[in-house]
Amino acid sequence: MAFDEKEFLACCGSSKFAKEMALASPFSSLQAAVTTARDIWFNKVDVNGWLEAFDAHPQIGKSSPSNHKSETSAQWSKGEQSTALATATNSSLQELSDWNAQYRQKFGFVFLICASGRSTSEILAELKKRYPNRPIIEFEIAANEQMKITELRLAKLFATKAEAPLVYDPHPMTPGKKAEDRVSIIGAHLTATSEGPAGKTSQVIARTRPPITTHVLDVSQGCPAAGMDVKLDMWVGKQSRPSFDENNVGGDWVLKGFSTTDNDGRSGQLMSIVDAVNPGVYRISFNTGKYFPGGFFPYVSLVFEIRETQKLEHFHVPLLFSPFSFTTYRGS
Repeated sequence: MAFDEKEFLACCGSSKFAKEMALASPFSSLQAAVTTARDIWFNKVDVNGWLEAFDAHPQIGKSSPSNHKSETSAQWSKGEQSTALATATNSSLQELSDWNAQYRQKFGFVFLICASGRSTSEILAELKKRYPNRPIIEFEIAANEQMKITELRLAKLFATKAEAPLVYDPHPMTPGKKAEDRVSIIGAHLTATSEGPAGKTSQVIARTRPPITTHVLDVSQGCPAAGMDVKLDMWVGKQSRPSFDENNVGGDWVLKGFSTTDNDGRSGQLMSIVDAVNPGVYRISFNTGKYFPGGFFPYVSLVFEIRETQKLEHFHVPLLFSPFSFTTYRGS
């Protein structure tokens, strides 16, 4: 099926995305369009394009943004929020509006969530849950929520021209190899908002979470990877660090903690909450084979070293995973 740039702009408010999709059109099926859309969104649309797409969405609880580019998009947004609006009260809408304003002030873009079928209370709970996130982490989540919305709208777009029922498999492999690059680029800009007056960083305070944390994003589906087993080990022994050739006669890995990711893709507590983490070499392992038995990786292990000068820092080690590829980076 063939569509034009304006029709794709209704699915995702990024001009770059719409142009690339129009160039790739026609598509033999909805599945082919979704696969191409994921590739374009994660590998070709830059940071400005992501923010442009975010800005095309109305604030949850409102019908359309003042600068909406597409009447079709505005109508779809209204339909996607229908459950939320139907379950709202005056007080819940006011609370949602207040939280939306706080969110935008902190992160610099509208709170984005695939709202279809969600009540006002569910959306508000998710907003409150995500609000404490670091900006760079929240940017990742928003990008994945945008992809969910785009896929739903592509299905609506195809339904307008389909002569037979559409069959859609939400599990193809998605090339997401460059997503972390744009997250890193935006990080410097967004995290500036979390600094204190005159650009000074906040003083060290007592921890409220373990010094090493992780979460897993399933980029093949554009959502958090729930139910994945994760474990954290520390290298202990006379040998200061494990060797590359695994001839480790002077030490061994000692388990620090084990957990399973929740519906948000975040692991539970993998180690005790301490103000100063012990310097050394750590290994965090993900049971990707159990999560996706048909994938390429039976498991993924990431080994990293925390130095004496870093013992008061926080180490967030996320995994952006698909059945046939993965990426990571060091958050904080």
